[in-house]
Amino acid sequence: MAASKKIFGIVLAGGEGKRLMPLTADRAKPGVPFGGSYRLIDFALSNLVNSGLRQIVVLTQYKSHSLDRHVSQTWRLPMMLDSYVASVPAQQRLGKRWFAGSADAILQSLNLIGDERPDIVVVVGADHVYRMDFEQMVAAHIESGLGATVAAIRQPIELSDQFGVIQTSDDDPTKISEFLEKPTNAKGLLDSPGEVLASMGNYVFDADMLIEAVIRDGEKPDSSHDMGGDIIPDFVERGLAGVYDLQRNEVPGATDRDRYYWRDVGTIDSFYDAHQDLISALPIFNLYNREWPIFTQQLNSPPAKFVRDAKGNTGTTLGSLVSLGCLISGARVEGSVVGPWSTIESEALVQDSVLFDRVHIEPGAIVKRAILDKNVVVAAGAQVGTDAARDRERGFTVTDSGITVVGKGIRVEP
Repeated sequence: MAASKKIFGIVLAGGEGKRLMPLTADRAKPGVPFGGSYRLIDFALSNLVNSGLRQIVVLTQYKSHSLDRHVSQTWRLPMMLDSYVASVPAQQRLGKRWFAGSADAILQSLNLIGDERPDIVVVVGADHVYRMDFEQMVAAHIESGLGATVAAIRQPIELSDQFGVIQTSDDDPTKISEFLEKPTNAKGLLDSPGEVLASMGNYVFDADMLIEAVIRDGEKPDSSHDMGGDIIPDFVERGLAGVYDLQRNEVPGATDRDRYYWRDVGTIDSFYDAHQDLISALPIFNLYNREWPIFTQQLNSPPAKFVRDAKGNTGTTLGSLVSLGCLISGARVEGSVVGPWSTIESEALVQDSVLFDRVHIEPGAIVKRAILDKNVVVAAGAQVGTDAARDRERGFTVTDSGITVVGKGIRVEP
């Protein structure tokens, strides 16, 4: 990493994830399963580790047990080389209170930076799906001589009101002149008037300047203590903030189709859409890039098994991801992601859906355009996702686009 500079990684993983309810009813948002075998946090951590970072802390807060356990069981780096990924809960070092925002999370965790004394701190969110080589971003940050650098991805200008938008200096397209939160009047880029630079929620700081900034922010009673809302605008106001366009980033093994993929999976619809991105014949996000792997816990599981049922039905599985430990017996699975140790029985149909761990679909059941949390059972002959009004009556979450979500451990009867 960046020659002689010491780099320290901070993953902000304390968010509640209210818009992902009921998937976050019993777990932190970064701990939500994704893509069958993964958790959302695995993408941020894989990017940091693949980029050469070896000292990383994960700042957690709400309903963090599942997330903490996943980090401790999965992300074990060799201590002999002073490498680690450590989950750090809210420590209440500045009083008996939760984190008041992402900047306050860092303020309350400054002892971690003090222990390591890094030159550079990389701060990333824990709930986005993407690939990025942070070594290249750190090198660009050092070359700029600025105190802070914000990673940005190009988005259509008509979506400006959904993002934090970065406006750059006319004479220096790598320096931020304004940081606008969900603007309705953003200006397009000079080289692409139909696009804007949207913040990815990933930052690189000179360590001493980050420390000074969060301490000063902590003394402001009217601050929301947010990295994107307060800390970055402070650097911009002082002329010390740069932008790193993701188009400058070259990830080994990337394809033209998934090279600049980034998705915020903060809502049920975006979470569902991100799963659909995985299963196309030419994936919009490719899990099979061996040169930049996404790491996760490797379960002690048998291979997935596809067999005839007792009646001799063979069933079909098309355009789907099926995880280890699954048993599909004479059923039809189409356009779906099936989590570990799930069972789909005779003449059942699972279509355009996402199943978490240990879901059981009994004979003849039908599941369409649905997300089923772990340990859900759909009883023989029952249906999910075929009648939105009925699903709502049964207490299930149904989005405006028609995605039905069934919470953890529920048994769905006919």
